[in-house]
Amino acid sequence: MLGPLPLSEGKSLSPTRLGSLRQPGPRTASPGDAPVTRVAPKTWKPGKQSWTMTQQPLRGVTSLRFNQDQSCFCCAMETGVRIYNVEPLMEKGHLVLIWDDAREGKDSKDKLVLEFTFTKPVLAVRMRHDKIVIVLRNRIYVYSFPDNPRKLFEFDTRDNPKGLCDLCPSLEKQLLVFPGHKCGSLQLVDLASTKPGTSSAPFTINAHQSDVACVSLNQPGTVVASASQKGTLIRLFDTQSKEKLVELRRGTDPATLYCINFSHDSSFLCASSDKGTVHIFALKDTRLNRRSALARVGKVGPMIGQYVDSQWSLASFTVPAESACICAFGRNTSKNVNSVIAICVDGTFHKYVFTPDGNCNREAFDVYLDICDDDDF
Repeated sequence: MLGPLPLSEGKSLSPTRLGSLRQPGPRTASPGDAPVTRVAPKTWKPGKQSWTMTQQPLRGVTSLRFNQDQSCFCCAMETGVRIYNVEPLMEKGHLVLIWDDAREGKDSKDKLVLEFTFTKPVLAVRMRHDKIVIVLRNRIYVYSFPDNPRKLFEFDTRDNPKGLCDLCPSLEKQLLVFPGHKCGSLQLVDLASTKPGTSSAPFTINAHQSDVACVSLNQPGTVVASASQKGTLIRLFDTQSKEKLVELRRGTDPATLYCINFSHDSSFLCASSDKGTVHIFALKDTRLNRRSALARVGKVGPMIGQYVDSQWSLASFTVPAESACICAFGRNTSKNVNSVIAICVDGTFHKYVFTPDGNCNREAFDVYLDICDDDDF
């Protein structure tokens, strides 16, 4: 695969069923198996960021995704699904996904926990402890979960080929966000205050002038971050007041953003793109972010002013530009040292530590596809 990897318009899940086959391994799945979307139990909380590709994947990796607390990541391959713990990096050998191996009976049908069927391709799935969200190209369904699932909500959306959507995992806030009908807008729905079966209009934020390409909620659901297809700016909005909080500049050249993620306490934000650079921004103390040298000049024209007012990342690091990646924050090692994890489709794992003054150094590197699960020891 040559050149940067663009986000695809979503790999079709055919047949269009939200369900699962038996849990496969890289060496046991049949080449003819249809790709499926898998749903996990409470021990695996699918979450924040994921993407798929249309080009030939590196080492068979077609999608990467962190869970909502960023402690694990899922690697979907042409031959199956592998799940890894982040710190320490190790494969989680035999998680039950949609199948419950504890159920009695030899027939695999007896172990099926949950299955949804749709007439159109499923592009994304989001989950929280009490709800499951299924994203199609022009519609989003919300079901109760996990016992006796029933459809709660159904939202028509703007053409959404990437299946963009995020769901707040907080017990206090049941917020759902997805691209609005207007180009560049975001729609927010409070699932706790919206009555099932109703079609009340979601709140709308006019975030960008071009189509939304990436969206993410912080864990409490108080802030939403988004980027457009241009990929130069990341804008953050208060989910309650809908006001813009800050504008972060990734760069000046257009780029495809693969991932946006908040730190656990929302003090920092990280973002990855097809430029091969992972940027880290300060949110709690935005004075740590870099500013343009023109900011010291004083009053400038309106066009230049937008550039000058933007905040640039306090730290950054690079991964191979031809290898798309997702990023998330690791566990803090001390008060003044934080870490960011980057997982790439070429099978590499990168961990960098950074300090508030902008120093950023690599602490760990590994090839996660070469790591054996517990049964190989």
